[in-house]
Amino acid sequence: MNTLAARIELIQPEIVAFGSGTIARVAQFAREKGARRPLVIADAFNAARVDLLGLPGDISVFGEVKPEPDIPNLEKALAVAKAAGPDLVVGFGGGSAMDLAKLVAVLGSGRQKLVDVVGPDKVEGRDVFLVQVPTTSGTGSEGGIRALVTDPATENKLAVQSRFMLADLAVVDPDLTMTVPPQVTAATGVDALAHCVEAFTSRKAHPAIDLYAVEGIRLVGRYLRRAVVDGSDREARAGLSLASLYGGFCLGPVNTTAGHAVAYPLGTRHHIAHGLACALIFPHTLAFNMPAVRDKTREVLKALGLEAPDDPRAAFDTTYRYCADLGVEMRLSALGVPREDLATMATEAHAIRRLLDNNPRDLGKDEILAMYEAAF
Repeated sequence: MNTLAARIELIQPEIVAFGSGTIARVAQFAREKGARRPLVIADAFNAARVDLLGLPGDISVFGEVKPEPDIPNLEKALAVAKAAGPDLVVGFGGGSAMDLAKLVAVLGSGRQKLVDVVGPDKVEGRDVFLVQVPTTSGTGSEGGIRALVTDPATENKLAVQSRFMLADLAVVDPDLTMTVPPQVTAATGVDALAHCVEAFTSRKAHPAIDLYAVEGIRLVGRYLRRAVVDGSDREARAGLSLASLYGGFCLGPVNTTAGHAVAYPLGTRHHIAHGLACALIFPHTLAFNMPAVRDKTREVLKALGLEAPDDPRAAFDTTYRYCADLGVEMRLSALGVPREDLATMATEAHAIRRLLDNNPRDLGKDEILAMYEAAF
């Protein structure tokens, strides 16, 4: 864990507009910047409500963003960008849409290809404005500098990190999340929780980020159940939107750990939604890490409003019940994952060193396989 004097850079969008009705800020920004050719990157549902953005000019829409987008999905979006020649890119949707919007914004000029920018700080620049508008409360991608896309040849996620992918404007309007169904609300809410918990307990944890992490956990504890029970609860939706944003702030300077590494193969190999994968895995990695970060783990549980035992098994039971009671499916078998794939998944997860090296406790391949077996 880093001390208070350890170096850290906090990189956040130049403007964050938060609150009910702030979607109007998108059109205002576009007019201020003189945008005439906006390109919206969205999933099919949000592509059908692009009018909510109120964008000026000749609007183009790529409305085919897939859950867990892959390289062919990105290439389709880039083809639309090439034809449109946008001066403004808007990510409108969940983390998948916002991640693709980041990549389209930096690759749309054609000067660089995806293979040139995979990894940290390889992007050379950006010629267009970038606005991010989340419609779910989970990824916090609107506040960060990373984008993920799956390589179908290897079934692994490729991560691009660059400050050039940071939004000029992030508009977090909780009203846009009112249509998210209960099960998705639950899973994405635990994804936001996992971002905060993993950053708080990471080997790279820093007091400058801990305040976002702990408050994000408290917000999830206070509001997630309410939003699942009543999706029209505006206060609960706002609390989750803020928790998601705080989780995004945690990702830039600290990033995630074992929870996300173990969850990734569920998405890349079996197309399980990212939020659901993270929620299913959450109790397993929290309990595994507890011996290395006992006090912080107990603080996490207290912030969630749960019992805070000293025993990892009891911590597992508590958080498993918490997720299951929200309606999250906690069995890999029920999600169509075949048992014979577990060992391959464990090998793939163990290779994600950019995340596992942040974990507070060393996690071997056999231990990952044991988690999958327990979750099966």
